[in-house]
Amino acid sequence: MGLPSREQILEFIQKADGPAGKREISKEFGLKGQEKIALKRMLKDMAEEGLIDGRKTAYHRMGGVPKVTVLRVVEIEDGEPVAIPDNWSDEAPGDPPRLDVRESKKPKSGRAFPALKVGDRILARTEELESGWRAHVMKKLPARTEGLMGVVELDGSGKAWLAPVDKRVRNSSPISDLAGAEEGQLVIAESTGRSARSAVKVIEVVGDPLAPKSFSLIAIAKHGIPHSFPSEALDAAEAAADLPLDETREDLTHLPIVAIDPADARDHDDAIWAEPDGKGGFNALVAIADVSYYVRPGSAVDREARKRGNSVYFPDRVVPMLPEILSTEVCSLKEGADRAAMACHLHISAEGKIGSFHFTRAKVRIAHNHAYEEAQAAIVEGDAPDHLTHLWAAWEALAKARAARDPLNLEIPERRVVLNDAGQIEEIAVRERLDAHRVVEDFMIAANVAAAKALEAKAAPVVYRVHESPSREKLIALREYLATMGRKLALGQVIKPSLFNHMLASIEDEAEKQLTMEAVLRSQTQAYYGPANAGHFGLSLGSYAHFTSPIRRYSDLLVHRALVDAYQLDNPQTGRDVPKTSGLSEPDRASLQQICDAISQTERRAMEAERDTIDRYVAAWLSAKVGDVFQCRITGVQSFGFFATILGMGGDGLVPVSTLGRERFRYDETAHALIGEDSGTRYASGDQLKLKLAEANALTGSLKFVPVDSDGNAIEPRGRPVPRRKGKFVAGKRGRPANIRHQGRKRKR
Repeated sequence: MGLPSREQILEFIQKADGPAGKREISKEFGLKGQEKIALKRMLKDMAEEGLIDGRKTAYHRMGGVPKVTVLRVVEIEDGEPVAIPDNWSDEAPGDPPRLDVRESKKPKSGRAFPALKVGDRILARTEELESGWRAHVMKKLPARTEGLMGVVELDGSGKAWLAPVDKRVRNSSPISDLAGAEEGQLVIAESTGRSARSAVKVIEVVGDPLAPKSFSLIAIAKHGIPHSFPSEALDAAEAAADLPLDETREDLTHLPIVAIDPADARDHDDAIWAEPDGKGGFNALVAIADVSYYVRPGSAVDREARKRGNSVYFPDRVVPMLPEILSTEVCSLKEGADRAAMACHLHISAEGKIGSFHFTRAKVRIAHNHAYEEAQAAIVEGDAPDHLTHLWAAWEALAKARAARDPLNLEIPERRVVLNDAGQIEEIAVRERLDAHRVVEDFMIAANVAAAKALEAKAAPVVYRVHESPSREKLIALREYLATMGRKLALGQVIKPSLFNHMLASIEDEAEKQLTMEAVLRSQTQAYYGPANAGHFGLSLGSYAHFTSPIRRYSDLLVHRALVDAYQLDNPQTGRDVPKTSGLSEPDRASLQQICDAISQTERRAMEAERDTIDRYVAAWLSAKVGDVFQCRITGVQSFGFFATILGMGGDGLVPVSTLGRERFRYDETAHALIGEDSGTRYASGDQLKLKLAEANALTGSLKFVPVDSDGNAIEPRGRPVPRRKGKFVAGKRGRPANIRHQGRKRKR
């Protein structure tokens, strides 16, 4: 038959029912000997020219999808899953193909597949139709775990291992396919088998794991956070940005509205204004970026925003929910620029109660963008302009109502990482809490309550921010723990935040107060979004919805759309390629519970990614201080040891029970304590003690401490020293990462 043409090869690849690799092509065209060598060169040339993609065992048309491949569900559209190739590279030409997923009703196993949700991975058979790509589910795959991200290491024999960057994964995995990755590079891999001991293959090279600003990249890849916008969404954002400010908006440009934000803020969702009403109360305004005007339901920008759920904030970067032309430009409330806003008009009584409120679509011009520290300093020094002194006076009234409500008051310190221009750490400290923060917070809470109540008044859909009261099981655990400290918690009463506040206020010892505060925090449920109202226990509020941050939270955008519908604030004016309506779509109304579940999950994902990144920065900062002794506080106790944090900085590390000395320690679960069987020495949650930093792993964010004697020397451990775990980059005493070779046992032959 002879060597086929390129067109014939492309046609065969396109129509093949199964894999179309070099072997299948040779068989189809009857190639032998030198013809196979020529085919190999032709396929290589076609790949370099961008005609085909894939490996020699299975090619597919460039820009297309293999016949059988792994897909990842990225959204649920009108109740049907939509997926993209799981390993689509950011460097690949064009955006990843979107495939409509068809779920088999009668799989071979006889059992129906569980309903797919965003983030699920599937093995699917694909086909290209005139209307686009379609995928047929073959099986649902296990979620890619965090343990499959790590650093390539070579052992003494030159064998490659994946050293995990997840502190919870203890062992390295053998690498069967490096895919071009080199020793010391951070990579993403996937398992080649079902066993926990299976080898892995590299599917993506991330880069230098210890380069400046790399820790956020680790978190982005590790948690699967979408960080690049497809061209379709960027084009749609450009089109939306051209929308003019319509003349029907309420003109509020004459008011000295100000935004108070962190000094390094790039997007400004909210701005506030207040003035005395002459009767002891205040007229106030909370102006929020009118994102719903620019991001219409069902648009490409909306689909991408829902997939993200929220912006993710790292010390060195922001992964925004919206493209930057919207998030940092057109929607952001910047000083001196006319902006579209959703305005919440409030009347605040002298006692801080909200007497009336209403919502309008407005045009605002921000008088000034203040940093928290700047606004606070102006108030303290007594030279603040009227617009700030009025805000503080209105806040003092709101603070009265807050005190009467008595919301849960837990002072949990927040760590702050300061980087220089090169991405290197300058400082890690606890973020200072100012009155300026409380001013903005209380105005935002008032607007959020007003939004929820306004929608309830119209019987409109509400995306509530729900924080349920502690479960009975958690309260019983808290009662038992407090009993070990000689304190009582009666469960026969209605549990309110004030109960915990009064308990904390009665504790004079700061160490005990901190310990009790953390125990109370552990008893709390996790807040979530939902269309059914269950109140907000922590804020002691009956109705609460997030309204004030639509640039960075999808929940707030949904609330804005509901308000647009409920109060007929929509404006039909549109630009090119911009949908007409800016209210809630019918599909969104019908699937509000599913949307709430999805954005609750993305919120938890963002929190974990941000926390992991801070842990890595702290470990990197401390890597130069290995061997130093720090004043620490025990934050948790388990049978295998206890966890401690450095006072004033944070950074949780493990103290293994084997390092506590030669005697054995008994774990008292109720008292959260380790107790020496001979001496009675006690290590309990809340105790303060000096510990020596023994290990700081910047890749995993993990720390390890050892106890010291009165002279600052490490206590002699019980029994033989615990060997170092294999496959870890660990900071040595000089503060530099040391490549720890694989130390696994020899296998029996």
